[in-house]
Amino acid sequence: MLYLIGLGLGDAKDITVKGLEVVRRCSRVYLEAYTSVLTVGKEALEEFYGRELILADREDVEQEADSILKDADSSDVAFLVVGDPFGATTHSDLVLRATQLGIPYRVVHNASILNAVGCCGLQLYRFGETASIVFWTDSWRPESFFDKVKKNRQNGMHTLCLLDIKVKEQSLENLIKGRKIYEPPRYMTVNQAARQLLEIVENQRARGEEPAAVTEDTLCVGLARVGAEDQRIAAGTLRQMCTVDLGGPLHSLIVTGGSLHPLETEMLSLFAVPEASPASRGTGDEPRT
Repeated sequence: MLYLIGLGLGDAKDITVKGLEVVRRCSRVYLEAYTSVLTVGKEALEEFYGRELILADREDVEQEADSILKDADSSDVAFLVVGDPFGATTHSDLVLRATQLGIPYRVVHNASILNAVGCCGLQLYRFGETASIVFWTDSWRPESFFDKVKKNRQNGMHTLCLLDIKVKEQSLENLIKGRKIYEPPRYMTVNQAARQLLEIVENQRARGEEPAAVTEDTLCVGLARVGAEDQRIAAGTLRQMCTVDLGGPLHSLIVTGGSLHPLETEMLSLFAVPEASPASRGTGDEPRT
C-alpha cells in the first residue's frame, strides 16, 4: 500500500494521529522536500516519528518514482508531504503511476495553505484562482501570473499568491556542464513578491496598459509561517508590502478582491501595518500575529 500523508503546516506535531500511526508501521518513509517546508528539519521529524526518513527531491519524485513505489504492492510505503498531499500536481502523478502498477493507495489529509489562509480573516469562498510568483532573473521576468490577479480583482475575488521556493537548484552554468553542484536554498519573501508586482504595475503603465484592477494602493495581506507559533500576518497596501518584514520562510501574499465584507474589514484591521514616517520607512514594521 502506498500512503500519501499530509504533515500540516507547522512542525512535527501537526501530523494527524492516523498519519503518525501509518508512518510508524511502514517499511519505508519518504519526505517530499521541494514543494514546501516545515519550520523544523528532517532530524526533528525523525525524532518525533521514531522513524528514519528518506528525502525525496523533485528529481526523485518526477524521474525516479519507480524506486519510491518499489515493493509497495507487498509492503506499506509512506510518502510525506508538507500541507496536504494534493497541494501539488506532482503527487497526483505519483498516484497515477501507482495505479498503473496495480499498487493500492490511501491518502491521509491535513491542513494546507489553501485553507489556512482564512486565519487572516478573509472569507475562503471569496478566493479566486491561485497564482504562483517566481523569482525573476536578469533574463527571465515573467508577468503572466498577473493576469490571474487582475481577473480575480475584476470579479471581486481574492488571490492567494504562492511564493517561489528554490531547493536543490543548479546554476545555468553547472546545469549545462552537468555538474551536480546545487545553489543554497532560497525562499521568496512577501516584500520581494510585492516589489515584483509593483514593477509589473509600472511596466504596464509604461506600455499604456493602465492596470486599473491593481495599483500601488491595492489592499494586500502578507502571511508568514502559517500554522507555526511565530506566525505573522500584515495587512496594508501593495506599496507597504514592499517594505514589511515578516521574518523567515515560508511566506504567502494575498491580493484582496476590492470591496470587503464588514467582518473581513474588521479582521484585517487587527493586522494593519502602521503608516511609517519618512524617517522610519523601510526599517521593518511589527505587524500583529
